[in-house]
Amino acid sequence: MLIAAAVCPHPPLLIPEATGAPGADAELTRLRAACHRAVAALLAERPDLIAVVGGAPRTAGYPPAAPGGLHDYGIPFRIGRDDGAPVLPLSLTVGKWLLAGHAARPAAWWGIASDAAPAECLHLGQELAALAPRVALLALGDGPARRARAAPGAPDPAADRYDDQVAAALAAADPAALAALDPGADRPLEIAGRAAWQVLAGAAGDDAFAAELRYRGAPFEVSYVVASWRRAH
Repeated sequence: MLIAAAVCPHPPLLIPEATGAPGADAELTRLRAACHRAVAALLAERPDLIAVVGGAPRTAGYPPAAPGGLHDYGIPFRIGRDDGAPVLPLSLTVGKWLLAGHAARPAAWWGIASDAAPAECLHLGQELAALAPRVALLALGDGPARRARAAPGAPDPAADRYDDQVAAALAAADPAALAALDPGADRPLEIAGRAAWQVLAGAAGDDAFAAELRYRGAPFEVSYVVASWRRAH
């Protein structure tokens, strides 16, 4: 049963080693702080299992000890030991970094194909929620990135509408609204979070949650959102 969730983005720059100057960017510092607060709130619920899910080239589970790294981005950062296990995708690498330093808890690590159909995402969420009596979900995903690559600083009404839709769904703890996100928008708006957000929708089902939207912004012309959900008692 899902008892709590945290939603965080997964830009490489979230990890201080990627910037070379921790604390130099005030907005990035604010984003990091929001992510750390969301993860702390998640762990405060004392889950039996933490399920970590994020976009990946294909849908697959990863061993708990699988290492992560940013070498594909030219950044000499690695987390975990290189013991032959598959290297985590970017989203789960950021998830492992966010959980580092906290008391170890049983965890399930899943990459969801970025182009996965909503039904597949919802089904994975249902399966993850059923893994333990008290499951907490850390969902990692970015919003529209089209402005960063096509026209930095230019207005993008379609991206703004999508951002509004996601932020409203997360702020209201509305799984149905997340489940209704259109995968057809992923490619034109360059969205990397839709699949993970729909895994959250599947895990939550029809249950009621209290929500807090901790951050919403686009510091690098990419939309990021941080939110916390907690089962309503």
